[in-house]
Amino acid sequence: MKRILLIEDDPTLSRNIKEAFTGDELLVETAFDSVIAEKLLRKEMYDCVILDINLSGKNGFELCQSFRQYNVVTPVLMLTAFGELEDKVQGFNSGADDYLTKPFYMRELLLRVNALIKRNERKVQAMQENKSVMADDIVIHLATKTVTRQGVEVMLTPREFQVLLKLIDKKGELVSKKELIKEVWGTAIDANTNTIEVYINFLRNKIDKPFGKNSIKTKVGFGYYFDAT
Repeated sequence: MKRILLIEDDPTLSRNIKEAFTGDELLVETAFDSVIAEKLLRKEMYDCVILDINLSGKNGFELCQSFRQYNVVTPVLMLTAFGELEDKVQGFNSGADDYLTKPFYMRELLLRVNALIKRNERKVQAMQENKSVMADDIVIHLATKTVTRQGVEVMLTPREFQVLLKLIDKKGELVSKKELIKEVWGTAIDANTNTIEVYINFLRNKIDKPFGKNSIKTKVGFGYYFDAT
């Protein structure tokens, strides 16, 4: 079931919208002012936000703008009693995805919300399929399992790829030899072997040396880390 946050200060309209959405696989939660709305937006995850412009405290434009500082994914549909072009422009500039002027048909609101949710699901799926991890001038393409540095593709074996990804995922934190072995090899080999040192050396010869870099570093007795500076 999809979760909707309705931020509307008119209790009658809020109730009518909630009733109209009931039974359409949508769970509607409500907030009547910007203070409560902000707390919910920071604490919970929603599939869509319906946001009235005229609210006590922060107005809808301000609330949407602050929301977009930490969430650029969840679609926002703005409601307003005004149909002026300037209001629409301000709404979109604040980060809204759609705009509906009061009065409106409940069926149209429902259609627009469902369209926003479906469009966002496709966008999120595409982002996941094409997700890349970046550090310094290295780009790891997760979907294709390929690595480039300075725009040049670096050919890595599956094990080398996994070791590099683990180091970069830790964002500069130390990764012990034992942790790398467990992550990449499971329990298939003895943690006392020099396997990790061999693969770290392979990576340095492919990832660092050809590009004049020294990114993969060792802290003797502790492990390895990726230095993106």
